[in-house]
Amino acid sequence: MGKKTRPPIPHLDGKIIETHCHLDYLSKEELVSTLRQSRAVGVEKIITIAVSRDNQSTVREIADSDPNVWCTQGLHPHEAASWSPDFNDDLRSNADHSKVVAVGEIGLDYYYEHAEPETQIAAFEGQLHVAIECDKPVVIHTREAEDDTKAVLSGVSRSLSKKGVIHSFTSSPDLAEFCLSEGFYLGFNGIVTFKNADNVREVVRQTPIERILLETDAPYLTPVPYRGVPNAPFYLPFIAQTVADLKQVSVEELLSITYQNSLDCFF
Repeated sequence: MGKKTRPPIPHLDGKIIETHCHLDYLSKEELVSTLRQSRAVGVEKIITIAVSRDNQSTVREIADSDPNVWCTQGLHPHEAASWSPDFNDDLRSNADHSKVVAVGEIGLDYYYEHAEPETQIAAFEGQLHVAIECDKPVVIHTREAEDDTKAVLSGVSRSLSKKGVIHSFTSSPDLAEFCLSEGFYLGFNGIVTFKNADNVREVVRQTPIERILLETDAPYLTPVPYRGVPNAPFYLPFIAQTVADLKQVSVEELLSITYQNSLDCFF
């Protein structure tokens, strides 16, 4: 069997903002190459996401190292057991950093059960209150936790001035409708290209284009036709084209609107 042939990555006529990836998972050499390749296909800005106590400073350092990279600060629900009020003190301090654009990735994940629901809710609510205090949008992860996600957000969403995004949206149309009604954006990534993701594609069709953000969640969730290799921001053109097709607009129109959406959400 010969090496699998994949199509070249297109350079799209428009600017792209990568709203969710994990650049700190790369080596220094991989980081340099990834940023170069991303710029080459039109990715203008990249947001690299904090998830644990260990990588808060790392993502800030990466953002400081490149004028086109920004970051978030926050604990992923998998790390909720490590949350405590003292973490919120650090979160408040770091929210003032010039490259920190949001509090996240925060939320609830009952699929893997890395922490009890009560522990996750406490960490989620605690970090949401810091976002309110610091006037920052939020990057929210939710999986198999729709009722509690609704309950938590219902209590605070009116106090969040810039709201934020439900990233890597794979939940029900009902949760999508709720989050959109509360003013949040929905983030879509390579999952929209997966064969078994008709549910996600249907949510894309139902979501106003003015509420859509593009992301990769790299190095995870690599889009077709590059499944099987680590994901990267420079694969965003494949995601953009798929979302444009689902919305029945040109990719240029999609990029123009989602670029402005990203600016409005984070910058």
